[in-house]
Amino acid sequence: MRVRIQRVTFAVTDCTTRLPFRFGMNTMTWAPTLTARVELEGDGGTAVGFSADLLVPKWFEKDPRKSIQDDVEGLIESARLAARAATSQSYETVFELWWRTYQQRVHGQSVDSPDRLLRGFGVALVERAVMDAVCRLADMSFFDALKADLFQVEPHLVYPELDGWSLAQSLPTAPLEHIALRHTIGLLDPLRDADIEEVDRVDDGLPQSFEDDVRVNGLKWFKLKLSGDSNVDIPRTLAFGEVLSENVGQAARFTVDGNEQFSDASGLLSFFQQLDNEPGGRALLEGLLYIEQPLPRAISLVDEAAPILAALKEIAPVILDEADHGVEALPRALDLGYGGVSVKNCKGVLRAMLHRGLCEQRGAFQSGEDLTNMGVLALQQDLATMSALGLGHVERNGHHYFRGLDHLSKKEAASAAEHHPDLWKGTVDGHFMKIVGGNLDISSLQSKGYGYASKIDWEARTPLERWTFTEH
Repeated sequence: MRVRIQRVTFAVTDCTTRLPFRFGMNTMTWAPTLTARVELEGDGGTAVGFSADLLVPKWFEKDPRKSIQDDVEGLIESARLAARAATSQSYETVFELWWRTYQQRVHGQSVDSPDRLLRGFGVALVERAVMDAVCRLADMSFFDALKADLFQVEPHLVYPELDGWSLAQSLPTAPLEHIALRHTIGLLDPLRDADIEEVDRVDDGLPQSFEDDVRVNGLKWFKLKLSGDSNVDIPRTLAFGEVLSENVGQAARFTVDGNEQFSDASGLLSFFQQLDNEPGGRALLEGLLYIEQPLPRAISLVDEAAPILAALKEIAPVILDEADHGVEALPRALDLGYGGVSVKNCKGVLRAMLHRGLCEQRGAFQSGEDLTNMGVLALQQDLATMSALGLGHVERNGHHYFRGLDHLSKKEAASAAEHHPDLWKGTVDGHFMKIVGGNLDISSLQSKGYGYASKIDWEARTPLERWTFTEH
């Protein structure tokens, strides 16, 4: 399908957390959501597509010299520049639109540039809105569009080793209709009800402690954030294991996320060796699936990482997240001994699809992770990606740190509950994610477009040109 973007506009929604989310070097209590609206012309007519992401500070870049405002404004500028690059001409296919925009904004930069993830964010935001519009123009769901090769994916143009590999043939015969929720335990999250100080108690009708989340939602999959300080991480990890043992038992499975907090590979290995020697540590590690992005991105792909990665394989494979800053990263990582790579829509959907091919060719794997995705758009489009890739569990935390769909207008929240009653439940207090036995029912995402059938209340958002950053 030949496509041409006629116009891209942006709007902002301010979102305040119900609980502080501490990960890596940042504690998030507020962030804006940026929504993109693409007006697109293609074969057979015109269509409008949407996408959205929370502008999470101190993840795309982790420069302590930059303020929260610097980070947020940098992400907005990334989106603006990607939109400008993508609207410059007509394209024969969606894949061509993405690849040429990506080359202009990201691929031409040095692999050592610290802003490559930041640059890629804007490309990914525009890419998703374009896919949504094209799916609607073709009257197809996202999964059906992938299986029909509507986007005309050409893997060999990015990775010559994928010459002859077909994304459409590689994907499952049907999308997942259910997916297990892997619950995030942030660095500040109370593990037990007794850990909550009275002054910090939220009492908003939703779980606050980790053990309460497990009880209420029937969780069995988890992701534990690490600080990089063994004096903190060892006792907290063991306490986390005690809660699992008491409330979940042997069915529990978990991952750990370093968020670049381990300054060197030897310290990372020492942490796991120490944990293994602690009472209960070895039993806990039997449920560990993988270790996510423990090292700073600047040293993640150096030759010196290889022997430590080989040693860690005895405990669990290590995967890329923040160090997956461009198309060059995963091949290099797999050469060094990494086990796989995270999937996040904010890093690019077509990149994730091509990564599927690399993982298949090299015996690696993809994991579903979260950029604190908020409903409706960011969350449901991300879930649609996970469903298409057949990833059976995915980290979800937006529903935990933020309160349901409170950030949306009542009209948009009600429409989400009407069109996606498997995923959202309405109460007198609001609209909340429906978690049953630790799982999400996502069958309703297979509707025309990219992951949602509900109405987007564009007018309820603040146009970007009228929005101003306010310190929170």
